[in-house]
Amino acid sequence: MIRFLNILTNLFPVWVLLTGFIALYQPSYFTWFRGPLIVWGLAVIMLGMGLTLTIDDFRKVLKMPKAVAIGFSAQFCIMPFLGWSIAHILNLPDEFTIGLILVACCPGGTASNVVTYLAKANVALSVLMTMVSTFGAIVMTPLLTKALVGTLIHVNAWGLFLSTIQVVLLPIILGLVLRQFFQKQVLKILPISPLISVLAIVLICASIIGQNSVAILESGKILLLAVVLLHTGGFSLGYLLARTLGYEQLIRRTVAIEVGMQNSGLGVVLAQKHFSGTLATVPCAISAVVHSIIGSILAGLWRMKSPVENSEKKRLFEKGVNEV
Repeated sequence: MIRFLNILTNLFPVWVLLTGFIALYQPSYFTWFRGPLIVWGLAVIMLGMGLTLTIDDFRKVLKMPKAVAIGFSAQFCIMPFLGWSIAHILNLPDEFTIGLILVACCPGGTASNVVTYLAKANVALSVLMTMVSTFGAIVMTPLLTKALVGTLIHVNAWGLFLSTIQVVLLPIILGLVLRQFFQKQVLKILPISPLISVLAIVLICASIIGQNSVAILESGKILLLAVVLLHTGGFSLGYLLARTLGYEQLIRRTVAIEVGMQNSGLGVVLAQKHFSGTLATVPCAISAVVHSIIGSILAGLWRMKSPVENSEKKRLFEKGVNEV
């Protein structure tokens, strides 16, 4: 049963692509999932992440400070810079520019952990990077969005900050508390938790695509190009940065995936709440489809190329811990 659940979870990119395509032409299948349901959907995703965390995970950060710091820095330097640059080079409409920059300023997504697992990279490091960038996003996402988008539209940085606390920090803390004090009960639901998170992000993205299907079909090419360039650049520069700094192959892959994959669901919720009445949600929804496809392709290629045996993986992981 657990194996079957894992298979359904690992097919996450397929579900996002399939439902996104259906939502383009049959929006009513998914547009019922909107408004408060999208906010609650993201809260469920964040709660699921919190359930997987323990106090020991925070101690591990102290053992790998440099690797985690590199992932954090790359996440909030490379991606926002790429988002701003691509939007201006392609001369995107303001509403798409806002959405592209917003999703670029979001932290790493939990889907990166699944893709890291499929790529046979360093899952522990991926989880730590996601955790740290998610907590960091409480401050970084509002500040970066204000700095990069403030010239186009008024950005309420304080409002973004409060929203991020509500939909990110509080559910994660709740999950962490539940894991700490109700461990037996939590362990029973953990096998299905990732699949529930996948279902939530699939519904969020399909709903946004369905609600904006006309605009996507009209401006789809240029917007799709912008999002593809954003994530391709994130994967490439993340990998190049880790390689330049001399990290092992598994850590390079992990950093690349973590930088290239964003928490698009958070982008959707923030865009919907703070830029309502605009098309800023659309790049965020398309982002979820694009980064999942690129990440899955990379995972498949890396999985087939020079497979690393478990003993070697352990040696590289321990070496990474000792060197960083």
